[in-house]
Amino acid sequence: MKLLEERIREEGRVLSEDILKVDSFLNHMVDPELMGKIGKEFAGYFKDRGITKVLTLEASGITSALFTAKELGVPMIFAKKAGSSNIGKDVYHATVHSFTYDKDFEICVFKDYLTEHDTVLIIDDFLAEGSACFGMADLCRQASAKIAGIGVCIEKGFENGGKKLRDQGYDVLSLAIVDAMSQEEITFRTQPEQDQNPR
Repeated sequence: MKLLEERIREEGRVLSEDILKVDSFLNHMVDPELMGKIGKEFAGYFKDRGITKVLTLEASGITSALFTAKELGVPMIFAKKAGSSNIGKDVYHATVHSFTYDKDFEICVFKDYLTEHDTVLIIDDFLAEGSACFGMADLCRQASAKIAGIGVCIEKGFENGGKKLRDQGYDVLSLAIVDAMSQEEITFRTQPEQDQNPR
């Protein structure tokens, strides 16, 4: 998605060889017009998969997931981080490792909102090692829900998360794949060819 690549080049800040800040338009202060276009891009690609729910992880994935769900005309669910006092005990839960904070945390979804009748599109803002996407896929597995695919705003192509997910048969659409980055330059690669049959 050229528009997203341009915004990353213009406003993204490389803090280290593996930390890219895009909080001025994607995951802290949010550009609604850009998010609308991101939602259209994801929805257009996955529209014929029979999707009934869009699933993301709080908090950074919520905006892109919501715009995608709106385009698809389906509900969005965000997996909560365990510890919320009002979600109850009747939940699916999984463990996710945070690349940003370098620690594990539990995520959960109320069982009434994710069932064996659902076909789920997983959405996230970043893909590095893939832990968040694998954690959300685990929630779907526990619910016996079908996974239509995975949509990611920005994939770090120099990490192995995208390869691991694709190797396991998931159809992953990344709107911008960062091939390399430094304070002087950010380069991108094209979306890899893949089997588009959902798991």
